[in-house]
Amino acid sequence: MNPLHALSVVLCLATLVGCKQTPVPSKTPSSPPPVAAKVEASVPAKTAPQPVAQPAEQLQSREVVFDPRSPPAGYVNCHNNHCHKIGGGVASYVQVMQEMGATKIVGVPASRPMPQPPVDVAAPPADAMRTPSGLASKVISPGDGARRPGPNSVVSAHYTGWTTDGKAFDSSIVRGTPATFPLNRVFPGWTEGLMLMSIGETRRLWIPQELAFNGAPGRPAGTLVFDVELLEIR
Repeated sequence: MNPLHALSVVLCLATLVGCKQTPVPSKTPSSPPPVAAKVEASVPAKTAPQPVAQPAEQLQSREVVFDPRSPPAGYVNCHNNHCHKIGGGVASYVQVMQEMGATKIVGVPASRPMPQPPVDVAAPPADAMRTPSGLASKVISPGDGARRPGPNSVVSAHYTGWTTDGKAFDSSIVRGTPATFPLNRVFPGWTEGLMLMSIGETRRLWIPQELAFNGAPGRPAGTLVFDVELLEIR
């Protein structure tokens, strides 16, 4: 083979080989797989905590109500604007409400009518107790029996007074406030009558005129009848 022919063969082979070679692609950084996107997609989105529904009664203001018909703890009886304490003593409705933290009172009439006269207002019954002075009395409800006031004691009491024809002339119950007074500053029938009583007792007194106002001008005349409840001895 002459040299020119051999050179042409070599050039042809080189050309063929070059035509068959596949160029190697340049290495470029590939994008990372969207792992974060997949993880985020698998985790539920966080939501703000929802408020817990409260019962309707808890949403309303808690108002403390005092009802004398249902005495609160520590008391056994409420009437005539005061409550009797367990173990002795009394407290006014205002004091009880302050103790309870109450802001409202129910079960009390807006205005108190004058108490009705007792059936024996005209004269003391046969079972009434009588003293040498002429005072007659009868226990309506007993007290604790533990202590009685003396002639110089200061007492608190609720009372209503009638003439013997059944006309009421005075009542601390209607006023809504017990009367407080020293026993040496009232007429003799009251002093003597209350010294017979113990705390919590209610007694009916028939006081003859000479032991009552004794004909003083402008005062009720004749025998006077009182229902008295002794609340406190100070």
